[in-house]
Amino acid sequence: MLDQIHLLAAVTVLGVLEQAYFFLQVIYARRVFGISPPKISGPPEFERIFRAQVNSSEYFPIFLALLWQAGLFFHQGLAAALGLLYLCARYCYFMGYRASSSERLAPIYFSTGVLWILIAASALGILHFFLSHYVGLNILQLLTV
Repeated sequence: MLDQIHLLAAVTVLGVLEQAYFFLQVIYARRVFGISPPKISGPPEFERIFRAQVNSSEYFPIFLALLWQAGLFFHQGLAAALGLLYLCARYCYFMGYRASSSERLAPIYFSTGVLWILIAASALGILHFFLSHYVGLNILQLLTV
């Protein structure tokens, strides 16, 4: 069982560590710019860091759900590789947004594309499971004949 999910678990831990790094960056920026919680406005430099962290946190549950669905129902290796690409794109997004709001665009578009691929892999894997489990139609066997 564990050999079927170890890659997904590793990417999940990396994702949690990345989120923690983003949180720490906001804490550091609060100290640098003298912005105490619960305030969320300040210099543009602080607001960009704050927004990058919040945006990344908003997408994280979606990413995790798709990572695990694609890994369990489609292919663990492909899902884990896409997960690493997504995390890399999110890091580039965070660093780009930190520097300038215009530098966030390419990484956000790339990470969104990765999410769409994970959606497709999840949907295909779940469809294959339902068809083979409930209808008795194994699409993979039909394709290899």
